[in-house]
Amino acid sequence: PLCLMLADESDHETLTAILSPLIAEREAMKGSQLRLELGGLPRAFRFRFRGTGYDEKLVREVEGLEASGSVYICTLCDATRLEASQNLVFHSITRSHGENLQRYELWRSNPYHESAEELRDRVKGVSAKPFIETVPSIDALHCDIGNAAEFYKLFQLEIGEAYRQPHAGKEERKRWQATLDKHLRK
Repeated sequence: PLCLMLADESDHETLTAILSPLIAEREAMKGSQLRLELGGLPRAFRFRFRGTGYDEKLVREVEGLEASGSVYICTLCDATRLEASQNLVFHSITRSHGENLQRYELWRSNPYHESAEELRDRVKGVSAKPFIETVPSIDALHCDIGNAAEFYKLFQLEIGEAYRQPHAGKEERKRWQATLDKHLRK
């Protein structure tokens, strides 16, 4: 949004120049390490943060998508809120800049004379003309979901002290999960 105040949305070169430092900083942050002392032992975790390098609101703006309150919550797939809540880890890129342009033309012209609700479902959240092609990568929502799932798994392993018993059975691992869930609900 700030970029759009400083540059005309059709001025791709200026927007790119404004966004370049942000993209470089995000790239540098993609690999980071967390050091914690757990149970008296120093532990090091290495995380790979995945992202597009663009802010989700900016991606929505430049790719012509509805705002973040849309039922279609992902900028690069057609996932709805319900679908994302049921499938927290596996997502694929099903949306492209070219497809967003085609969907915008459908939205603009409504060739099948559909109701607003039917049309919105057909175009999957595209309601403005896309003007910048964003990097085809996991968007902020799925990045956050993926990172949260990884943290959840790591904390389960730490609760169960998996480094002491790496071949724990299924029931033992379920107990670790129940313990973590209990702590998260507090």
